Amino acid sequence: MHRDAVDSGRKPGATSDEHRELVEIRRRLRVLEMESDIHKRALAYIARENVLPE
Repeated sequence: MHRDAVDSGRKPGATSDEHRELVEIRRRLRVLEMESDIHKRALAYIARENVLPE
């Protein structure tokens, strides 16, 4: 019932559509953060492997 009141504008808060969008954005953010971490680790590995011995 509360969700209906918010969706119809009778009560303040995030609508069902806004809530779904927020959930999707948070999911995408987690994926991007994981991908970023993988890229950083890969670059560090490549940098270590390409160091020339003196």
